[in-house]
Amino acid sequence: MSGANQVDDKQEPAADSLKLKLRRIIFGTVSPEGKAFDIVLIYVILFSVLVVMLDSVSWIGEAYREVFWGLEWAFTAIFTVEYVARLYCAKSRWAYASSFYGIVDLLSILPMYLSLISGDATYLLMIRILRVLRIFRVLKLANYLSEANVLIRALLASRQKIFVFFATVLVLAMMFGSLMYVVEGPAHGFTSIPKSIYWCIVTITTVGYGDITPQTTAGQMVAGFVMLTGYSIIAVPTGILTAELSREIQTHRDHRFCEECGKAGHEHDSKHCKACGHELPPPG
Repeated sequence: MSGANQVDDKQEPAADSLKLKLRRIIFGTVSPEGKAFDIVLIYVILFSVLVVMLDSVSWIGEAYREVFWGLEWAFTAIFTVEYVARLYCAKSRWAYASSFYGIVDLLSILPMYLSLISGDATYLLMIRILRVLRIFRVLKLANYLSEANVLIRALLASRQKIFVFFATVLVLAMMFGSLMYVVEGPAHGFTSIPKSIYWCIVTITTVGYGDITPQTTAGQMVAGFVMLTGYSIIAVPTGILTAELSREIQTHRDHRFCEECGKAGHEHDSKHCKACGHELPPPG
C-alpha cells in the first residue's frame, strides 16, 4: 500500500509539472517555446484559411479536391489537439471554453466533424455553410495580438452608448420610412412600411442601392432630409469608439521616457524600451 501511495505521490507532481509546462507554452508568450508555438500556429492558421479560400474557387476545388480534403483533416486534427491541450492546461476550463477565443477555437474544428453527420444529399447546403465557418480560424490570430485585446475592451466599454445610438437610428428610420410609405405609396415601389424602412436605412448609411427611389417632389424632399441626417450621424459610433479606445490605451500605458532614446508610451510592466532596448526607469 505504501509503495502504491509513493507511486501516486510521484505521478501527481509529474502531471502538475506537465500541465504547468503546457500552460507556459500554449498561453504564455514570454518563453522561447511559447513564442515558437505562437509563430507556428499563426502560419498554420493562415495556411488553413488560404486553403478554405482556394477551395471556394470552383475549378481549383475540383482539380485538387482530394488534396484539400486531406489538408482540411490535417488542420482539423492540429486544431483539435490544440483545443484539447488548452482545455487540459487552462486554469479554468469553463472560463476558457466560454471565452471569445475558446468559442473561436471550437468553431474552427466543429464544422469538419459536423459535416460527417450531414451526409445526405439534402443537407449539402448545410455542409457548405459549415465549410465556410472554417474562416473563423483567422479570428484565432487575435489571440496573438496584444492590440486586439485593447480594441475588444474598448468595444465592450462603448457597447451601451453604441446600442443607444443604433436604437435612436432605428427609431428615426421607422419614422422616415412610415412617412415615405404615406408620401410615395406602393405605386412608386414603397409597397410596405418595412420596405420603406429598408430604403431609409440604406439612405441613412449612404449605401444607396437605387433599387427604390422616390418619384414625387415631397418624397424627394424627405429623401434629401434623410441624406443630410445620415451624414450628420454616421460619424457618431466612430467617435464613441475612438474616445473609448484612446482612454483604454492611456490606461494601459505609462508616461515613462527612455533615458537613451526618449521614447514614451510603454506598457506598465515594461522593463526595457521597445524602441532601443535600454532599461527603463522604475514606474512611479
